[in-house]
Amino acid sequence: MNMKNYTREDILNLVEEEDVGFIRLQFTDIFGTMKNVAITVSQLKRALDNKCMFDGSSIEGFARIEESDMYLHPDLNTFEIFPWRPQQGKVARLICDVYKPDGTPYESDPRYILKKVMAEAKEMGYEFNVGPELEFFLFHTDDDGLPTTLSHESAGYFDLGPLDLGENARRDMVLTLEDMGFEIESSHHEAAPAQHEIDFRYDEALTTADNIMTFKLVVKTIAKRHGLHATFMPKPKFGINGSGMHLNMSVSRDGINVFQDAKDEYGLSKEAYCFIGGIMKHMKALTFITNPSINSYKRLIPGYEAPVYIAWSAKNRTPLIRIPGSRGEYTRVELRNPDPSANPYLALAVCLAAGLDGIKQGLMPPKAVNRNVYEMTEEERKIFGIEKLPGSLREAAIEFQKDTFIQEILGEDLSKKYIEAKTSEYYEYRIQITDWELEKICTYCNTILHLTEMRKRVSDRRWQSDRDYCCIPE
Repeated sequence: MNMKNYTREDILNLVEEEDVGFIRLQFTDIFGTMKNVAITVSQLKRALDNKCMFDGSSIEGFARIEESDMYLHPDLNTFEIFPWRPQQGKVARLICDVYKPDGTPYESDPRYILKKVMAEAKEMGYEFNVGPELEFFLFHTDDDGLPTTLSHESAGYFDLGPLDLGENARRDMVLTLEDMGFEIESSHHEAAPAQHEIDFRYDEALTTADNIMTFKLVVKTIAKRHGLHATFMPKPKFGINGSGMHLNMSVSRDGINVFQDAKDEYGLSKEAYCFIGGIMKHMKALTFITNPSINSYKRLIPGYEAPVYIAWSAKNRTPLIRIPGSRGEYTRVELRNPDPSANPYLALAVCLAAGLDGIKQGLMPPKAVNRNVYEMTEEERKIFGIEKLPGSLREAAIEFQKDTFIQEILGEDLSKKYIEAKTSEYYEYRIQITDWELEKICTYCNTILHLTEMRKRVSDRRWQSDRDYCCIPE
């Protein structure tokens, strides 16, 4: 995005000149959900003086009831007018940091955590740059306007209209994003029917995380205007590719990309190798943050292009970490497992922290794997020392709890709340009875009973036990 350097007076003047009537003070909770407090122009000066308060205990994962008062400190450089809102009495936004009443940053504010890790990088002389690749689906809505997972298009990778039925919506998304200062590098239909991707230019990490949150809002808003539902769910449908959020990462010093080395076999510097080494060392714990939902792990399976094995390569796309072909200024490390359900502030914070740890410790990664990892035997993968990513949210939580370094990056309070929330989520999921189970499995009588037939029978008789549930008499 275009670099901005607004002052308080700039904001007040812009609001008056552009006839802004409404301002949304946005922030993000620990799970990556955007929140906001809306104010009118009459309260803008108060907001710019950092005097807007909200109840932090009402936000999941935030403060306890006895310490609920939180203050929003707007980042002036994030001021943006929503182009899709009315042109009279326009609506604008400011992204905010969360502060405590004593004037100190709230330690579990995701934006603060990323800023803290970036400050550590700066002390080492580094700037962290990230270019994300976000995928999403466009589905129909039902007669009540509620989302479905239905689409009658059959387009695939790079297809265009009339096969690509989301082409017009995607074009409007791109134009809206450009109106808001994004530099869009490309947009296209993805591999699965109704799946799309829009890529915007890399930037320093905080701006990129802000951009990801803005991107999701724009995509969902414009999709709705086209009568569609946009979802960033990692795996919304069985049997097709899921949606990822690949992170293209590089580190610069004094504006020069330190990952490049023309003399190296792969064009990589020692810093680049050590950054990869740090990521690989902490990868299992990172997954808890980069893939934070039950559904995330339904994407991370063989056969659908998503990575499963912890390896790196400069020559193929099957490993977890890929080095794209561009070198010199554009040398970067692509981490392929994150998905769009991740909190971007936390995801970038832990990735940067892991990479910096690798640089500090001089952690060299294992040899590059330039073969198709999926076609290797289990024995071959053992020889190469290739391990698997966690296979479920529970496994990822266990790995996270083992990695005290990553927990320290997030802080004791956030780590504890995150573990508690995701443990509860996993338990809630574990006790659910799904349609798949009802359709395919009848435990006691070892009979396959189709869901529709079961429902027909159930309507005629209540059951008193699990056995009755399976063995409903004619």
